[in-house]
Amino acid sequence: MSERVKQMIERLSEKLSGVEREALEAKAELWSAVEQAGGARRYVEAELRRRGVFVERQDVLAMGFDEKKAYVERVAAEQEVRRPLQSKVWAAYTALHITHLGEEVFWQGDVSVDFFDPDHLAARLEQKGLPPLERPEDLCEALGLTLSELRWLCYHREAATSLHYRTFEIPKKTGGVRRIWAPLPKLKAAQEWVLRSIAERLVVHGAAHGFVAGRSIYSNALEHLDSRLVVSMDLADFFPSFTFKRVKGIFRQAGYMDGIAALLALLCTEAPREVTEHEGQRYYLALGPRCLPQGSPASPALTNAACLRLDRRLAGWAAKAGWRYTRYADDLTFSVPASAAEEPSVSQLLGVVHAIVAEEGLVVRDDKTHVMRRGARHQVTGLVVNDATPPRPPRELRRRVRAMVHNVASGRGLREGESLSQLVGFVAYLHMCDPVEGRRLMEVLRGA
Repeated sequence: MSERVKQMIERLSEKLSGVEREALEAKAELWSAVEQAGGARRYVEAELRRRGVFVERQDVLAMGFDEKKAYVERVAAEQEVRRPLQSKVWAAYTALHITHLGEEVFWQGDVSVDFFDPDHLAARLEQKGLPPLERPEDLCEALGLTLSELRWLCYHREAATSLHYRTFEIPKKTGGVRRIWAPLPKLKAAQEWVLRSIAERLVVHGAAHGFVAGRSIYSNALEHLDSRLVVSMDLADFFPSFTFKRVKGIFRQAGYMDGIAALLALLCTEAPREVTEHEGQRYYLALGPRCLPQGSPASPALTNAACLRLDRRLAGWAAKAGWRYTRYADDLTFSVPASAAEEPSVSQLLGVVHAIVAEEGLVVRDDKTHVMRRGARHQVTGLVVNDATPPRPPRELRRRVRAMVHNVASGRGLREGESLSQLVGFVAYLHMCDPVEGRRLMEVLRGA
């Protein structure tokens, strides 16, 4: 057994039962013997010779009837021993190697070979403070998984009988529903590791405010205070737009070799699927390529990394044309300061943004584009920014929250469709914009 395999088993000892550890050690010992023999074919042949059943292959066309019959019987007897031996060798190999990851997913066994990889990968990983993952075993160690568990989480099937996600729908404020893909515990833990150890450490543009530490809808709105003109746009199908290939490219750009980047991308993506039944069996049929699921803890940070060039291009053009620019997830906001000498062309803005967004593989939703001029309410990520005062929730929401707090404090209770957890969330939301008012309302609730 190689030292590398011994270390892997030792690291996993707390996760494995005694029987599982013994089974993995046995497979590791077997594969070590296979490697010493010079490969699977030579190992199997040596074992067959040792057991006295190996048959040298001969030309049956030159044999008589009786000789041929005896030869065929010897070969058949050998096959009875050969097949179980080959199965054991294959089981040992798959326990210690990634072999195949599903339809249309390229996998190269030797992850150290990468003909298309740029130079200085190790330096790029070190510069970003990213974990140096060189082999699948390194990723297993980081995630606390066996190789078979990693392969199980990454494997792609066009028609799957089970998923690593549970799906549900939540209503959108603007109508319709949003499908959420919530990963099951084992995959969620892996995605959270990718988020903390890699995705959150990738370069993000200063215009991005969503899912960035220290930033929020409040910091996003703060950039657009006291504007004479505000234009907001939405990107269509934001998370599904970042397919497996694009996500893999994020990890490649970060500095990981092709094989590791593929594993990381498979952990963080899933295909949109439709549930159907056939002959009593439920199937989850892939409707398109794997993409970032909305509900994965790693998805938001990965979209920020994927939008780096988009943000650079939009921010660069906006600065030259007299606009301010920010992005919160799929919400793009442009504004012109009230102090600007003249008002830039809105039609030019819309044309340039549509072109840049399309070149980056995304689409602007025309039905969600809003132009807010003087005299209208300027609302950015839900907060009002009409003047130089700090961003604030709309007056209607503030009044509603105060009324809810008053009803609870006076013993009247909440109305139908309202809940205490919803009220606490509203108060926390107000506190983000106005800490004094938020603390006052929270104190009233605590005293109720």
